Amino acid sequence: MQSYKDLIVYQKGYKLALEIYQSTKDFPREEVYGLVSQMRRSAVSIPIAEGYRRRHRKEYIQFLHMANGPCSELETLISLSYDLNLLDKDVYNRLYSL
Repeated sequence: MQSYKDLIVYQKGYKLALEIYQSTKDFPREEVYGLVSQMRRSAVSIPIAEGYRRRHRKEYIQFLHMANGPCSELETLISLSYDLNLLDKDVYNRLYSL
């Protein structure tokens, strides 16, 4: 493996982050510093590129475990956005499946 970009977790996480940015661009202005900001920060934290370049495998594994927190947070934020009618069902299903 030459790069962290070869990791499937990176590729899927990056795709999810792109989808979150696209899906939240039309959220109401009052959510810019609320849901939009939280969803985007959570999504960007998932592709664990930072841990790939660590010197020790143990450190890298720690970064993999730390990526679980933003995943759970983002799941909740996606569900909340759907329940608040900020996401339609198709977008919700697509994001949730990613």
